[in-house]
Amino acid sequence: MAKNDQINQRILQELTRDGRISNLDLAERVGLSPSACLRRVQELERSGIITGYRAVLDRQQMGLGFVTYIGVGLGEHTKEAQEAFERAMQAAPEVVECHNITGTIEYLLRVECADLPSYKRFHTDILGTSPYVTAITTYVVMGSPKDLRA
Repeated sequence: MAKNDQINQRILQELTRDGRISNLDLAERVGLSPSACLRRVQELERSGIITGYRAVLDRQQMGLGFVTYIGVGLGEHTKEAQEAFERAMQAAPEVVECHNITGTIEYLLRVECADLPSYKRFHTDILGTSPYVTAITTYVVMGSPKDLRA
């Protein structure tokens, strides 16, 4: 397992900001030689701390600028109900995140659509047809002054 020291933390911070940074630039920013930096990055990947690299997309430019978080409550708390709901969310392209959470509801979703009418279709045709869903609370994102997701 990779050690969790300050240098590795700085490497992870820089890679989170820019996953395409060259090893030479990364080494310079964290104060290591390029070979030592590369060894550390490879160890972070091998140990599973770094699980991949992603492109950050401009959802507005892709026509997916209507973003909501949805709290979903289920009427049954069975394994069957959870698995059926999770399968339905896996199949829905509008759902970009699905989290099983604790509290008064069972799931928190992040849904991205083109506009309000397309969200209404998702709400009616996907969530509204699930036999286990008994509560839906939608929060429309008006802005994201901080978003560190890659």
